[in-house]
Amino acid sequence: MLGRPKPDPEYRQALEAIKGWTRSRFRLDSEAPVLVAEVACRIEGCPPLETVVAFWTAEDARHQFRLYKPVREVAYDDIGWLMGWPASHDGGFWDCC
Repeated sequence: MLGRPKPDPEYRQALEAIKGWTRSRFRLDSEAPVLVAEVACRIEGCPPLETVVAFWTAEDARHQFRLYKPVREVAYDDIGWLMGWPASHDGGFWDCC
């Protein structure tokens, strides 16, 4: 990808684990699109790396949340505690964190 080195296998495993935990936590179909990205933040007080997760539900609504840590540090409990079901929130945008 544009001259960037390929992520190592552990990084890829962490991405797949986060996708799986998200599918499990929000009871998503195995084919539901789940995107996970690690983003850098240069704003003062912001963690240097954070993980952003986005997914779509059957009613084609997009949902997202942030975890204020790098992909490799995310654990199931970081996702499992999220309260509520996305469909219970108004509108197509759900930002729980």
